[in-house]
Amino acid sequence: MPTAEKAAVVQDLTDILKRSKGIYLTDFTGLDVPSFTRLRRRLSEGAVSCRVVKNRLAFLAAKEAGVEGLNEMFRGPTGLVFTEDDPVAPARLLSEFAKETQGRPRLKVGLVEGRTYLEDELEALALLPSREVLLGQVATGVQGPLSGLVFCLQGVLRNFVVVLQAIAEKKKEAGGGEAASDAP
Repeated sequence: MPTAEKAAVVQDLTDILKRSKGIYLTDFTGLDVPSFTRLRRRLSEGAVSCRVVKNRLAFLAAKEAGVEGLNEMFRGPTGLVFTEDDPVAPARLLSEFAKETQGRPRLKVGLVEGRTYLEDELEALALLPSREVLLGQVATGVQGPLSGLVFCLQGVLRNFVVVLQAIAEKKKEAGGGEAASDAP
């Protein structure tokens, strides 16, 4: 590959690394072409992209992009899986696919919003629910106590209104009895 083409590839990879919220390096060894095609299709459905990269060019791109923690992982066959949306989605999708295909592809390392995750941590990361589910859980967690507070305040107000009505009725009865005795 001529130098100009290599420079273009490095620049493209650098742009990808700078834009991505989640970057994962994988080893696709042992994955046949139909399985790899299925994986790419599944990743693209989840707004995740995948590229097979030359280690030297990816190393240069990571250095140029200021991405740390990936350099020693550019050994052997390497696939770059990345996303600009949900940074955990690639880990989840790759983990699910690996379960279906006897452990292939193998996740080497992940970089999520500046933090490096290795194999054990990647498994835990893959078990996290999606961002939307987590936001829903937070909203539900906040909504529960607020609903309880509203219910309690409604009870206090309801009791206050009942007391005011009772006082008004007593005054009416007390006032109505005097008015009847004042009549000739």
